[in-house]
Amino acid sequence: MIFDQITYDVLGKSQIELKYKFQIMASSTDNKDSEHRVSFSGRVNDYRRKIMQQLTKNIGKSNAKKAVTLNSNSEIKKVLIIRPNHRLGNLLLITPLLQDVTETFPDCKIDILTKGNLAPFILENYKNIDGYIVLPRKPFKQLITYVKVWLSVKFKTYDLVINAVKGSSSGKLLTSFSNAKYKVFDELEEDFVSKVPDSYHIAKNPVYNLRNYLSKTGLPKRDRPIPMLDMKLGSDEIDKGKSTLLELTKNTTKTICIYTFATGAKCYSKEWWDDFYKQLKSKFSEYNIVEILPIENVSQIDFKAPAFYSKDLREIASVIENTSLFIGGDCGIMHLAAATKTPVIGLFSNSKIEKYKPYGNTNMAIDTDKSSIMEIIKAAELAVQN
Repeated sequence: MIFDQITYDVLGKSQIELKYKFQIMASSTDNKDSEHRVSFSGRVNDYRRKIMQQLTKNIGKSNAKKAVTLNSNSEIKKVLIIRPNHRLGNLLLITPLLQDVTETFPDCKIDILTKGNLAPFILENYKNIDGYIVLPRKPFKQLITYVKVWLSVKFKTYDLVINAVKGSSSGKLLTSFSNAKYKVFDELEEDFVSKVPDSYHIAKNPVYNLRNYLSKTGLPKRDRPIPMLDMKLGSDEIDKGKSTLLELTKNTTKTICIYTFATGAKCYSKEWWDDFYKQLKSKFSEYNIVEILPIENVSQIDFKAPAFYSKDLREIASVIENTSLFIGGDCGIMHLAAATKTPVIGLFSNSKIEKYKPYGNTNMAIDTDKSSIMEIIKAAELAVQN
């Protein structure tokens, strides 16, 4: 299998691991709200997205109603999860679905259909993953490769195919095009969503969707809590992160980690962050305050705090894992932090808080349009106490 064109073979990941570390330039932050950009290309993409959603809105609508009986979990051996996106946050947000699939079908092998080279690096410790089918990021420039990917989805047989994000036109089309007995689109009924409000969350929705579909095939309904985001860091990675943090702080005092960067309107001003940092430092004088730097190597507090820079996302996660609290805006690194065991405070403004907020593990989301810096500091106090 050839990774750069169609599929990545996990057996070869060690040979190209270095490649991932230096190909995350465009994925260090999560641009999932790109429709807010005012550029011409952004507006064109927004119109294109709306048109495609309108054209594909009925695909899969009646699928759950005619679900084929599934006699046993053991019937599901080969699964395809479709998430045609290359961004860090969006990839991390499918980890709850991955966990739920492997818990439901422990012997299954999973292929991930995605874009870009980041997924195998982020998901490397998910042992049920068998391979990656990679769509080119610019299909019209790599049309032959794009067609080959679609054909590979059509001609490879799966037992179960899952569209992993609600409202994805390409996800729906690929799911419909795939060769599988069982197909999960995004057909949660409106009454279900009204009864289970957190099913609106982008990470939880596909899990509820899968469970709802499987219950209609005859399998017992699963009522377990929705899994959290999880990088599945190894103990060696966590130990290395601890050593890295100790080298940075030169002490064993507890550490609060901040990330001051985000894209577009989600990036708070230098004045806001400077005020926040001063108050945080004053209130948590007995803590180290460490700033994680973005790939752009910029700081909204002008590098006033000890800073950690790395192009290796797993290394960044391992450092965050060893801190007492992470505070940052709505971006890919916030989701990366939520995929560790460290409590997260996500700062939201101009974005959909209920759809993207960090959850579980005492994580919380704060709407900064309605909350003062002092209220965020008080929330931080509660977080470290827990």
